[in-house]
Amino acid sequence: MSTISRVEITHHQLPLDPVFPASWDTQPRTKFPATIVRVFDDEGNCGIGSGDAMYGFDDYQRYFIGQDPLDLDRHAAVLSNIEFHAGRPWPMDVALWDLAGKLRDEPIWKMVGGTSNRIRAYASSGVHRSVPEMVQVARQAIALGFPALKVRFGRPSLDEDLAVISAVRDAVGDQLELMVDCNQGWRMAWDTQRPWDVDHATVVAQRLEAESVYWMEEPLHRGDYDGMSELRERVNIRIAGGELTREPYEFRELLTRGCFDVFQPDCVCSMGISGLRHLAYEVHEQGKIFTPHTWGNGIGVMANLHLTAGTVGAPFIEFPFDPPEWTTARRDFILTETIEADGDGWITLSDRPGLGIELDEDVLARTRTGQATFA
Repeated sequence: MSTISRVEITHHQLPLDPVFPASWDTQPRTKFPATIVRVFDDEGNCGIGSGDAMYGFDDYQRYFIGQDPLDLDRHAAVLSNIEFHAGRPWPMDVALWDLAGKLRDEPIWKMVGGTSNRIRAYASSGVHRSVPEMVQVARQAIALGFPALKVRFGRPSLDEDLAVISAVRDAVGDQLELMVDCNQGWRMAWDTQRPWDVDHATVVAQRLEAESVYWMEEPLHRGDYDGMSELRERVNIRIAGGELTREPYEFRELLTRGCFDVFQPDCVCSMGISGLRHLAYEVHEQGKIFTPHTWGNGIGVMANLHLTAGTVGAPFIEFPFDPPEWTTARRDFILTETIEADGDGWITLSDRPGLGIELDEDVLARTRTGQATFA
């Protein structure tokens, strides 16, 4: 039996030109950061993960050194304790699953259940564009085979946001499912704007219903359980959220109170593959949709693809893609190969062990820094 011998954490920043004006961030991003976690065993095998910056995790590495890399439940319990004390350590969980897959010579999608190795992607836009530009984005999504497109709200006025949805629906008809991300669940550290209340969210939801929007994402603050339950009673549109909700008890509360139709936790931010593979089945058993947030780099995208395809599947899963500011080359710069959907929007996972991806060590050497910030 091998044992874990060391953990290495490095930070990288890809310069962005043009800059990325993320719709959820009031400060345009000039760099794309990536933190890489490598877990080695004493036989030279290595698992990789990525996600949060992992600041302070050095203080906790000793709890993994000398342990059996295949004892994933034990490691997840330790990581859950670390999360309480020191932020979100879930990239470590992904790295451990990748390592376990390599030791077992098995892909993660099989390890978590083996339901399928295929899942269909939806194009997730990230930039506030004009009405004509958003219509072109929608037409491009159709041409590339995507079955659905997510549009971001947050322009200077609600009327501008709604005009985009109306114009896109008029232009493409029923060729494309549309989702809307209201981005009210959380804020960047410097953004003090108050979230919507349930009455305002109701007005917006009714307008989106009229445009046959598939789901309305994060219309209220992440902790407004009463508001979300009330909103679902008032409207006939799926309510989605939970992308950065952290704790199992929070998800249980969201399920018990009937807050969401669509649950979107991201395994590199919340509970890891270890925890979310169980939550996926809980969500599915209650007739809800489990389809993670994946907005990050290619390691996070791939981890969530394995998690979802291998457990309960989904109508479609998020595929961050909004060129020219956000391309697969930028998103996956740390990998030797970009992750792509086929001409019908499907992503097929390989039988390669673990995550089935490789780091581009030359790029990582050129982009290594001492921090993981967007500027």
